[in-house]
Amino acid sequence: MKTLTTIICLFLTGGLLAQTTISGKVTDNKNQPIPGANVYLDGTYDGDTTDTKGNFSFTTEESGTQVLTISYLSYETKTIAGDVSILNNLEIKLREDVETLDGVVITAGTFEANDNSKVSVLNSLDVVTTASALGDFVGALQTLPGTSTVSEDGRLFVRGGDAEETQIFIDGIRVFTPFTPTTNNIPTRGRYSPFLFDGITFSTGGYSAEYGNALSSVLLLNTINEPDQEKTDIGIMSVGGSLGRTEKWKNSSLSVNASYINLAPYLAVYQDRNDWEKPFEGAQGEAVFRQKFEYGLLKFYAAFDVTNFELTQDDINISEGIRFKLNNRNFYANTSYTSVLGKGWTLNSGLSYTIGNTDVTIIDDDISDDEHSFHAKIKLKKRFNSRFKLSFGIEHFNTDFDETFSNEGFNTSYGFVNNNSAAFVESDVIFSKDFALKVGLRADNYELSDEFVLAPRASVAYKTSDNGQLSLAYGNFYQNATNESLKFDSTIGTQNTKHYIMNYQYVNDGKIFRAEAYRKEYDDLVKFDTEFPGFGTNFDNSGSGYAQGLDLFWRDNKSIKNTDYWLSYSYLDTERDYRNFPTRAQPNFANTHNFSAVAKYWIEDWKSQVGFAYTFASGRPFTNPNTNQFLGEKTKSFNSLSVNWAYLISQQKILYVSVNNVLGFNNINGYQYSNTPDMNGNFARRELRPAADQFFFIGFFWTISEDGTDNQLDNL
Repeated sequence: MKTLTTIICLFLTGGLLAQTTISGKVTDNKNQPIPGANVYLDGTYDGDTTDTKGNFSFTTEESGTQVLTISYLSYETKTIAGDVSILNNLEIKLREDVETLDGVVITAGTFEANDNSKVSVLNSLDVVTTASALGDFVGALQTLPGTSTVSEDGRLFVRGGDAEETQIFIDGIRVFTPFTPTTNNIPTRGRYSPFLFDGITFSTGGYSAEYGNALSSVLLLNTINEPDQEKTDIGIMSVGGSLGRTEKWKNSSLSVNASYINLAPYLAVYQDRNDWEKPFEGAQGEAVFRQKFEYGLLKFYAAFDVTNFELTQDDINISEGIRFKLNNRNFYANTSYTSVLGKGWTLNSGLSYTIGNTDVTIIDDDISDDEHSFHAKIKLKKRFNSRFKLSFGIEHFNTDFDETFSNEGFNTSYGFVNNNSAAFVESDVIFSKDFALKVGLRADNYELSDEFVLAPRASVAYKTSDNGQLSLAYGNFYQNATNESLKFDSTIGTQNTKHYIMNYQYVNDGKIFRAEAYRKEYDDLVKFDTEFPGFGTNFDNSGSGYAQGLDLFWRDNKSIKNTDYWLSYSYLDTERDYRNFPTRAQPNFANTHNFSAVAKYWIEDWKSQVGFAYTFASGRPFTNPNTNQFLGEKTKSFNSLSVNWAYLISQQKILYVSVNNVLGFNNINGYQYSNTPDMNGNFARRELRPAADQFFFIGFFWTISEDGTDNQLDNL
């Protein structure tokens, strides 16, 4: 019996000796205790939760090397491997999880229009329901600060830069001819409808090293990765019609969209200031095919459009007016592939090809343009951890441009072949939820001008409060001369600008406030010594300039029931000496003051959304030959109030009406002066008015979808 008792005691003692205590304290990086953190040994039920002072303690029968895991919401999970005998009296610090929703986001120079973004100034619905936009994403972006109102052009003029300084990308791949060609005083439109896009990033400066050959701005369009259901969209409009269809299979999907526009019926009712021999007519088609793989996504996007019109426009120097005829055909194909390679690596690659043909007749001059452009890019990204990411890649651009000029038996051809190659590297360093840094370097080789340039970029963001943050950005940017100049002199050097940006953003409960100050310094701008570039023109890169200003933005969709509105204001101070300018001056596309107010109100009893958009822009400079001042006078201010109304006849049927410039403001885009003075030595002039003071639009849109609730309100 004594022996048995001894054995039992030894057994119990051994069991007690096998119990090991694991203990410690969990704090944050400011030494503040973290209560409620989970602490446990992997693969066991042994663990504890920290108390109000961050302390924990528990016992385990495990022995040898074990892994202790410490986790808590909004903090990075930490693991400690070691023999259980040393896992006591631990001092454990947890780092904040920098990828949580309240983490810092670099916002300097960038507007997000994306439902999935952490901080979206707009969402995808806003891009196409803005009253003044007429379904064009560029029209909606013109209500944001940083843009200038140039109503007769229709493209993006950003922070003192002309429209050629903004580049557009689809799924990261360059679009070389994003706008339909047009003639004087008739605004162009973007070629690509918003129907197939779900995300837009509009950068007004300081953008990533991944994007080059743009002095002022980049606009990034992202096609939908995965449609939510099969559906058919039908549109019957006062200016044409549209038809769209989406099909889904197990691992693939296809979306197509086609539209036809003919302004002849509209102009028969609402005549404008032009003498139309053939009103504008256009047909457009787009398609996106998506194929999902186990670790990747392949997308193929293709778009074509054809446009033509013929008209005669008034001219103060030609009594019979100027006859203008245009026929354009454009095809764009884009393929992209994204794949997860494992161990934190991802691959993004793509290529695009553009074919553009434009035939123009101006009085007796026939001009034919033929452009073939190509872009290929491959990018690799490595996520080392939540605090450090590195991306790098290479890309190549090729443009083959030919133009033929004919007049009464005289024929000549000219053009250029341009090859640009680039490499870029960029890193994201996130020190905490409050502090983040992005640094990058881009290297470009411009074949025509035989230049190799380096362009550093840097952005930093710091959270000043739970809802506010401050961002700074710097960037060096280069861009080729335009086709207008390169076709006559392909050796012209690249143009350069530097961006300096300071941004403050406050986001809280449906409200967004942004204030951004900036300065841009231009060097090596293209100058020439004739009225327009031509065969006898001398070109150089002696131009320079600056642009500086302040942009303000406020949006609120919570304070007023069923109401969403935003206000934007831009102050721009800019001068430049470029083209054939005799001296430095504010260019004629720049407004000193721009203001936009957009509001949308949902009326439940009427099943309707009513929208308003007001735009004000101060006068733009022009040259009066009756004075000795270059660009010394300004037009009167621009004003326009647009309204729209979307009525849900049923859940999937919408009647849509919009009127641009509903109050009929008498806007003047500029003046044309006679070439010779009258007997008193004065040069006569005429006002350059919009082709029409107002534009009326009526459409019926019907969606046929699987769930019976989807409609086209997103696309109006």
